[in-house]
Amino acid sequence: MDSGSTEVAFDFSPFLIIKKDGSVQRLAGCDVAPPCLDTETNVESKDIVISKDDDVSARIFIPKVSDQTQKLPLLVYFHGGGFCIETPYSPPYHRFLNSLVSK
Repeated sequence: MDSGSTEVAFDFSPFLIIKKDGSVQRLAGCDVAPPCLDTETNVESKDIVISKDDDVSARIFIPKVSDQTQKLPLLVYFHGGGFCIETPYSPPYHRFLNSLVSK
């Protein structure tokens, strides 16, 4: 590691620090909620890989229904931010989407 990688370009504490070499050190929002069956909302989530080469993945949320022939609407949620502080798998987004899908 060269000395440029430790020099700070921008300090956005307590969220992140951008180094002069372009690397980013996240200070907050690094927690990840694993995919699971949420017993409160009865929504199951699972992760899928869209492209291994580009490291693109998605999380699918599926409500548990008793009638397997019931048609469900499709909701596609795109977060508008750049996820420089949180990730798509962060607990706040996971809880929000569990709640939304349960409705």
